Amino acid sequence: MERKAFLRTLGAGAAFALTFPCVQGCSKDDDGGLPIPTGVDFTIDLTSSEGAQLQNNGDFILKNEVVVVRNLQGNFIAASQICSHQQTDQVRFIDDDGGIFYCSTHGSRFSQNGAPLNTITNNPLKIFNTELNGDILRVFE
Repeated sequence: MERKAFLRTLGAGAAFALTFPCVQGCSKDDDGGLPIPTGVDFTIDLTSSEGAQLQNNGDFILKNEVVVVRNLQGNFIAASQICSHQQTDQVRFIDDDGGIFYCSTHGSRFSQNGAPLNTITNNPLKIFNTELNGDILRVFE
């Protein structure tokens, strides 16, 4: 059998085999990935080397599966590093649209209050409380 004929016979079957896993995997939320953090309660000393990474507006750090941010207005906010779409740990803060949370796995975008900004997921991103006492930032549920 010639190569073209062979490839033609694979046509629909091969296309199905290649696309079905992505369509199936990307079509639903909560696919058994990493767990969304719970019981969160930690502090960051803003005078420490860790805290120094939050010195400028737009800076963020990752700690205990939480993205801790000094947003573009200078306020501290914290969100789950685990995306509500398929529970991958790729949520980061980016300065698009005044500052949003973005997951690079499938492109999920979330407002600073966790609301989804595109149609990739309807599930909000978990947001944690922050409290600043002097130079100590507390992140908690």
